[in-house]
Amino acid sequence: MTELEQGLADPDYTAFIRKIKESTGIDLAQYKEAQMKRRLTTLRNKNGYHTFVSFHEAMMKDKPLFHEFLDRMTINVSEFWRNPSRWEVLRDSIIPELLAGKRRLKLWSAACSTGEEPYTLGMILDGKGLLPESSILATDLDEGAIAKAKEGIYLERSLKDVPPDVAARYFKPDGSVYRVDSKLKNAVKFQKQNLLLDKFDEGFDLIICRNVMIYFTEEAKHQLYHKFAKALRPGGYLFVGSTEQIFSPNQYAFESTETFFYRKKA
Repeated sequence: MTELEQGLADPDYTAFIRKIKESTGIDLAQYKEAQMKRRLTTLRNKNGYHTFVSFHEAMMKDKPLFHEFLDRMTINVSEFWRNPSRWEVLRDSIIPELLAGKRRLKLWSAACSTGEEPYTLGMILDGKGLLPESSILATDLDEGAIAKAKEGIYLERSLKDVPPDVAARYFKPDGSVYRVDSKLKNAVKFQKQNLLLDKFDEGFDLIICRNVMIYFTEEAKHQLYHKFAKALRPGGYLFVGSTEQIFSPNQYAFESTETFFYRKKA
């Protein structure tokens, strides 16, 4: 049975998808159904609701419950310097290439979760003396995640991959948590965004979208890769997650260079 047929076989979940789209603009049909339905069923049952329609009604009246839904839907799991070797490639190879003939970089962390990714980018830029002249946009669908990102307060486990000298420079211990340096907080512009629905700005040198595409249907991925390609300047890069290899990147005017990095053709 296909995912579409599964949805049609469950009118309660099909109605939930429709109501969520009508009330929030979020199109759950663009996410892999088996994964999403299983995740949301667990959340629904945990909160004591027996149908998705009743769960939707409750969410529309209960803001904390709605934020819990968004958190479960978008999987806000992140760490600083996640997959460190890839960030080293960004620092040592990609950014120097992007700097050819310019000093100001325009960068975007798409689906930034609670801020670890754009702040990692900020650390790298600051280490090269580029932070004051560059712009970092960080967006996410989940307002709760964005609020946490703006606070810049993290548990020690989020810092496990940060090089010790970098951690000492940009984090201040405060009891059982760590506070990110205000220089980084001031350098990142956070805002809410629906990747599937909203229009994108253009002219980016670098777009980072990691460990998000795996949750989307093939149709949604295809749509997003085209949107990302349009948002990048010629020669700009898309940086994806370790399980998100783009097959046939040429159809989006991309070429693969380093592993998990795709350059927009000139």
